[in-house]
Amino acid sequence: MNGAESLVHTLIACGIDTVFANPGTSEMHFVAALDRIPGINCVLCLDETVASGAADGYWRVTGRPAATLFHCGPGLANGLANLHNARRARSGILNIVGDQATYHRPLDAPLTADTEGWARPVSGFVRTAKSAATVGRDAAEAIAAARSGTIATLILPADTAWTEGGVAGETCEVPARAMPDDEAIASAVEVLRSGEPAMLLLGGRTLRDATLRQATAIAAATGCKLLSEMFNARMERGQGRPPIERIPYFIDAAIHTLSGIKHLILVEAKPPVGFFAYPGKPGRLWPEDCTLHTLAAIDQDGSAALTALAQAIEGAEPEIPATPRPAPSTGAIEPETVATTIAALLPDQAIVIDEGISFGRGFSRFTHGAAPHLWLQVPGGAIGGGLPTAVGAAVSAPGRRVVAIQADGSAMYSIAALWTAARQNLDITVILLANRKYAILLHEFVGVGANPGPTALGMLDLGNPDLNFVKLAEGMGVAAAQAPTMARLNELLASSVEHKGPFLIELLTG
Repeated sequence: MNGAESLVHTLIACGIDTVFANPGTSEMHFVAALDRIPGINCVLCLDETVASGAADGYWRVTGRPAATLFHCGPGLANGLANLHNARRARSGILNIVGDQATYHRPLDAPLTADTEGWARPVSGFVRTAKSAATVGRDAAEAIAAARSGTIATLILPADTAWTEGGVAGETCEVPARAMPDDEAIASAVEVLRSGEPAMLLLGGRTLRDATLRQATAIAAATGCKLLSEMFNARMERGQGRPPIERIPYFIDAAIHTLSGIKHLILVEAKPPVGFFAYPGKPGRLWPEDCTLHTLAAIDQDGSAALTALAQAIEGAEPEIPATPRPAPSTGAIEPETVATTIAALLPDQAIVIDEGISFGRGFSRFTHGAAPHLWLQVPGGAIGGGLPTAVGAAVSAPGRRVVAIQADGSAMYSIAALWTAARQNLDITVILLANRKYAILLHEFVGVGANPGPTALGMLDLGNPDLNFVKLAEGMGVAAAQAPTMARLNELLASSVEHKGPFLIELLTG
């Protein structure tokens, strides 16, 4: 077999079953091998930012890595923003990046680039294959890294793909996540029994139903507060599950939320900081007299740590109060009414992708009464992750409805994701929040103390001309309609979640 064929055999043997691809000339032998060897679902994306974001969404739903296929260094560069988001989400992804043949690279052809250099800031594993004989082994090691929850980038020079002598790699062992430290658990017990104001801050893989129940038991037994990080890769929410609020985005609200806390206990969470710096305001959100404690670092098993802590505290799991499912809202289009309608009409086991930015920022606190669902955010803050993540989530979970809450400005960064959704006939409902401006930046002008004039305000305006998302969606094969009222939103959302394939609702919020 050639190197490309050894790569495909290795992918299959190591559990990779999906490739989000935007290939070019250097990758043609790998593409041909995917055609000859059955077992890989190949999903074509029109832009690498869609492929990288889709692979992120795939991991966040399944906990298994998908592969991407990029064309040389510039193709990887196109996908870097959503790879940044994926790194912040602690997602496992295998990037396969084609490159110039080893003997052609010294000629400095136009697409020659520092591919390894571009890959390193977003990757926990980077390697360039040296020969066809090493491709399989290199791929197996890269997949093991991805399965552990990091981004692995394998660069495949064209001649290592087409040359004979390939050998399929063997599955590599993935180390178990590190267990919590006994001293850290004992320290947390002491802090929680001290009577001083304390807070558990959850992140990473701790935001799942069973683990949230353990954390809720600890909070009920000790009186400590319970919050999650500001932006989270995945939260299990809805009826029957413990509700948990997040650290607010806005700096003053965040500082107020943590005020008075003497002990902040981190569980797969980082010390909380402001999203940006603001003149005259602190960057750290916890009080000066607050002590930080790490119960579980981000690479440790926070669920096991909370289980051990709950046992030590001897806290009984409290009954989760029933949260009634609301009725769809009527009246003016406001964040609260839209969120309530989403809670009312969200189907059971739906997957919500939240890139609502400004209008949708507070939706989650109104949706605890929805049917059980997953709630995925954009942890890296690089806008344009929402629609690609929705594609990956839908590919990974056929039969579950994906509802993408999507701001209009950020949608345009990766609007080509709609074409992939149509091509794959994915069950995605997009609620496109059309305020026709970068509304979050209007707030940030105030936050940083700037004084915008006509030129500045013009750079935040998405009108002149208005974007028509119904036509944009239809032009890529996605059924779409506009909702100028809450009544129309209710009608369209109810019908869309029963609709096979993608549907876009342009909600006029501005």
